[in-house]
Amino acid sequence: MLDWMVWTPPTALVFIGLALLLCVMAAWAHFSPPVARRGFLRIETDRGDRLYIGLISAAVVLAGWIAVTDLSMWLALACALLVAVVIGIWG
Repeated sequence: MLDWMVWTPPTALVFIGLALLLCVMAAWAHFSPPVARRGFLRIETDRGDRLYIGLISAAVVLAGWIAVTDLSMWLALACALLVAVVIGIWG
């Protein structure tokens, strides 16, 4: 199905997961409109903004991990998910 993209299955799963996440967020926004609030980021953000900032921050954590250390990428993934969740909840 995805042979023409020359993607590995994990890469395809990441992008499928992102697409599902966006669909869930769109449905959530339809049934419960987002409200902007101010968290530790010191800017007014709604949940979509925090999702975007969290995803970008997780990518920075993963890229920085690759640049700085040779430790397991599973640990990097755990750190990146923690950063994204903290931003999503308290950001």
